[in-house]
Formats: sequence, structure tokens, C-alpha cells
Amino acid sequence: MPENPAQEAVDIFLAAFNARTSERMTDLLLQAFTPDVVFWGPLGRTEGLLSVEGFMNSLRGHPRGPGRIVRTTAVDAPGEWARYGWAYYDASGEAVLEGTDMVHLRDARIDSMVVFSGPLPRQRD
Repeated sequence: MPENPAQEAVDIFLAAFNARTSERMTDLLLQAFTPDVVFWGPLGRTEGLLSVEGFMNSLRGHPRGPGRIVRTTAVDAPGEWARYGWAYYDASGEAVLEGTDMVHLRDARIDSMVVFSGPLPRQRD
């Protein structure tokens, strides 16, 4: 088992996102996720690797052109849950989206993922 399974799974997911070919992306997704992953994204709840791949492909097709995603924080992993910050940069290097993801691990792979993009609104008194 890896020393930090959450960080390893997250970093493999991000490498999949940034992969140059769909074959490499799929290979990395198989390493990072369980086949029955539950994915909560901007459009709701879906299940399976194809749902993660579909989300990634839609973000890769961003109107500002293809970009890359990077982890912007450490992976905070108390037990089987983890969270981390990320940013999506366009080809010019400008941040287009930022957010925080939460993941749950089973057998060192992600079996649940919740994507939060954008900052939380400030609470009004």
C-alpha cells in the first residue's frame, strides 16, 4: 500500500485529466478509481468510470480551449476521506476555474468523489 494512498490516487486522477491521449487517460483512471465510483459533479450524481471520464472530457472542451488541471493544496486525508484544492488553467496559463474536491478511498482507490468549483459564498450576518 502506498505511504499516502489519498495523495497518490488524487495525483493519478490529475495525471489522467492532463493525459495527451484518451488511452492513457483511461489507463490512469482505472488506477485511480474503483469501477463503481460514485461521482457528484455540477450536474448531479452519476456512477462509474464513464461518468468521471465524461466530466473530464466536458471540462477539457472548455470554451477557452484545452487546459490543464493542477492540485493547489496538500491532500488533507483524515482516514479514508480526503480533500484537496485544484485549479484549471487555460493554454495561456490563466486560472479559469478553481475548487475543492472531496474523495473517499476504498482499497487505495477513489470510490466516491464530490467536486466543488468556485469559492463558497460568504455568510451574511
